Amino acid sequence: MRLLLCSLLLSLSSFAQGQLGSTAPPSSVPTQPYKDEAPIVTSHEITLNGQALKYKATAGMLPIRNAAGEAEAGLFFVAYTVEGSANRPLCIAFNGGPGAGSLWLHLGAIGPRRIRMKDDGTMPPAPYRLEDNQGTWLDKCDLVFVDPVGTGFSRATKLETARKFNGLTGDIDSVAEFIRLYLARNNRFASPLFLAGESYGTTRAAGLSGALANRGIALNGVLLISSILNFQTARFTKGNDLPFALFVPTYTAAAWYHKKIDPAYQKDLKAALKEARAFAEGDYATALMKGDRLTQAERDAIATKLGKLTGMSKSFLFKNDLRIEIQRFTKELRREEGITVGRLDSRLTGTDGDQGAATNEFDPSAAAILPPYTHAMNQYAREDLGYKTDAIYFALGGGILPWDYSSAQNQFADTSNALRAAFDRNPYMKVFVANGYYDLATPFFATEYTFAHMGLAPKHHQQITMKEYEAGHMMYIHVPSLFKLKADISAFIDSAIPTKN
Repeated sequence: MRLLLCSLLLSLSSFAQGQLGSTAPPSSVPTQPYKDEAPIVTSHEITLNGQALKYKATAGMLPIRNAAGEAEAGLFFVAYTVEGSANRPLCIAFNGGPGAGSLWLHLGAIGPRRIRMKDDGTMPPAPYRLEDNQGTWLDKCDLVFVDPVGTGFSRATKLETARKFNGLTGDIDSVAEFIRLYLARNNRFASPLFLAGESYGTTRAAGLSGALANRGIALNGVLLISSILNFQTARFTKGNDLPFALFVPTYTAAAWYHKKIDPAYQKDLKAALKEARAFAEGDYATALMKGDRLTQAERDAIATKLGKLTGMSKSFLFKNDLRIEIQRFTKELRREEGITVGRLDSRLTGTDGDQGAATNEFDPSAAAILPPYTHAMNQYAREDLGYKTDAIYFALGGGILPWDYSSAQNQFADTSNALRAAFDRNPYMKVFVANGYYDLATPFFATEYTFAHMGLAPKHHQQITMKEYEAGHMMYIHVPSLFKLKADISAFIDSAIPTKN
């Protein structure tokens, strides 16, 4: 059991590496025949800001069929629709991984029910409870949460089709078909349409923005939560110095939070981040480019400044050639205290058994959320939504094959160009980007870099809203950030829906 948990936690901490740590062996990937069944519909009510909001929840499967009409997969979804209002805005949401079910956004940020965590996002004692989510987006739009093939209850019908869908392009194609079919079956083509993705879900959402445009489906808005579109910004590979520079401001935020930063920078987080940005894209980027041509005096100067901004010792920086890899940082920042910091959320801490190891055994911020969310989703689907099944709900890993990036053709996976193309084809589309200061999986400066290098027309930059939160990858587990996100999203949705003539 402990090994399984560690495997799942390792998979969650591998978002930015572009591969899931807990993929299943090909012989054990679960498949199941698709069977047409009527969805389960239940009625509910929530009170928001003193107003009662009645809604229906629909849980069911939609088929993904090939050209011959044969079902190749069934995609599980949960939809929430407010009663008595036609053509409301519609938001289709999913998580990432690859291999993560949509439960994280569903029960953490967007849906009408939310897992009760401690206010700072740490794990409460079991048993875990659900409560009405005062930060739900349901008062602004109807919601559909979809689990891609191999996540949640969604399954391919055969191993061959699992291979087809467990990859960059196959995944995008299958979710695009789900969206088309959902709109058709529920008469929602007249609704303003939004996509919301988190982590690898932002990779998917950016790709979908282009794929849907090619299918004649225009989006009003794309909401990217903890974004990674260009994987070059987050892959610590030989010869790719880009992430070493782009992670520095997030290291600074973590060091600031844990009071490991130089005292000169401890007074003001935003001032420290401004300094870190300037150093990362200036002297530090230049030093990385020089490589072995750096003089000893230059190396010493860079190590001194980098150490002040990140809390790393000069000895550590010299041993690592002035390059801080993410897993080493999470182990090193508070090593002397025997404490490791989280990768998904560097505010959260833990301990592990090998104090001398170069990296930590697991991500304590992932450990805080995996059991509560997994237990809550299993109970909620079966009891509250009435969706009875013996199938495993794959919250994170175990249901997919090793992810196929072959369409990137020996390059880093990158869907930012699809998003750029969607802007060109749809001049009214808007994009919202949410970044957590303490997110060491998809750092905010890497996202800023990506959007500055997409080749967007100047007018399209004006259609992008970017917000920061004093939390991590799942910023919504921090209650103040949950409500800030809700306020920011509400304003964005209003701005992305054209006023009636």
